[in-house]
Amino acid sequence: MPHILIVEDETIIRSALRRLLERNQYEVSEAGSVQEAQERFSIPSFDLIVSDLRLPGAPGTELIKLGQGIPVLIMTSYASLRSAVDSMKMGAVDYIAKPFDHDEMLQAVARILRDRQDIKPSPAAASTSNGSRAGDKAAAGNSNGEIGIIGSSPSMQELYSKIRKVAPTDSTVLIQGESGTGKELVARALHNLSKRAKAPMISVNCAAIPETLIESELFGHEKGAFTGASAGRAGLVEAADGGTLFLDEIGELPLEAQARLLRVLQEGEIRRVGSVQSQKVDVRLIAATHRDLKTLAKTGQFREDLFYRLHVIALKLPALRERGADVSEIAALFLTRQSTKMGRSDLRFAPDAEQAIRHYTWPGNVRELENAIERAVILCEGSDISAELLGIDIELDDLEDGDFLGAPLAHNSTNAHEPTEDLSLEDYFQHFVLEHQDHMTETELARKLGISRKCLWERRQRLGIPRRKTGAALEG
Repeated sequence: MPHILIVEDETIIRSALRRLLERNQYEVSEAGSVQEAQERFSIPSFDLIVSDLRLPGAPGTELIKLGQGIPVLIMTSYASLRSAVDSMKMGAVDYIAKPFDHDEMLQAVARILRDRQDIKPSPAAASTSNGSRAGDKAAAGNSNGEIGIIGSSPSMQELYSKIRKVAPTDSTVLIQGESGTGKELVARALHNLSKRAKAPMISVNCAAIPETLIESELFGHEKGAFTGASAGRAGLVEAADGGTLFLDEIGELPLEAQARLLRVLQEGEIRRVGSVQSQKVDVRLIAATHRDLKTLAKTGQFREDLFYRLHVIALKLPALRERGADVSEIAALFLTRQSTKMGRSDLRFAPDAEQAIRHYTWPGNVRELENAIERAVILCEGSDISAELLGIDIELDDLEDGDFLGAPLAHNSTNAHEPTEDLSLEDYFQHFVLEHQDHMTETELARKLGISRKCLWERRQRLGIPRRKTGAALEG
């Protein structure tokens, strides 16, 4: 059983994170500071360290050196993403932005531990793992090991062929596909198979950063550029210099930021917010979206010139329902993984479950499949997992398990009522957002619902709930 050390000074967050990891069959120890961790534990004895960036005394990055090669996952807020990127340059294996939901944390932990297991047998490989790790294998298989994605359907074979051709180049790539199809997996494969593999790959979800902060986060700012800019700061594009910048959900990027990004692609240079000076950057851009950018460009919601700059190489990810037998192969992998986690070697899919897996349309794609199997493994009392346990004969909604670190869905005093038998979780979400979005920011809405901003945005998209302009204005 993997042994994880949590270093976090917020007691509530530390305890909740411990419960989350222990429920998923990890052994967990905890400390409130780097000094306490040193005093109580032999730090190199852990399999993974999850640490907040800002701690009393020494920062979380100190654990990178103290861990002597043990992977360190840094937790940070979006307000200090730049510092998180710096920590990766210092040797942190990855960072995760707060607030995050259960799935984000568990997927990050599982990926890091798998990557460590992959390189453990070979000391030579371990010495270069920072630049050549296999990447996220949430849907990994042996047949495409260097790409890290499972599936042998014709559409996926065609995708693998394109990835191998495109990866060694510096061409801009636009990855298109529904939510949950694995767009970030493809981006990581393109980076890991490129000549930039030893440099950082910086991933940014454009939908998860407030519009008022996105330009500063991406391009940096000078001291005094806006209220609160007490010091100059480099942006994430600058941090990716020499490596790869992955912009997920680029269709949500504001038009002003699009203009700045176009300059990066055309001139290879950036200008920080509030600066008159430009500086050169060497960045390979990979973008992803589930939206039709061409249609958005025609309606003026996306810059047409930027669209054509992005559309140099387009990779289309097929939906899970279009991948034939791949769904059964992926389901078997997830079942093996979750069974191992739970210590259940006797579990198997009942015939009705196998049939349901093959014929269900999986609107949430691979992510939905993984969540359904995880729930079924937890709830299964016998050895056969039925279609009913998978829950795919009813409308699924991940609000029930997407809460942030065990926070209740919503039990605050802001007129938030618990869902009743007559009000589904989906109805409740829609009702709550429509009722409160005029006087609450996106951050406040997400906090009241107990989910991350990213989850809030994804559910808005899925349910067709537009963001009110008044709500967007509140973000400032």
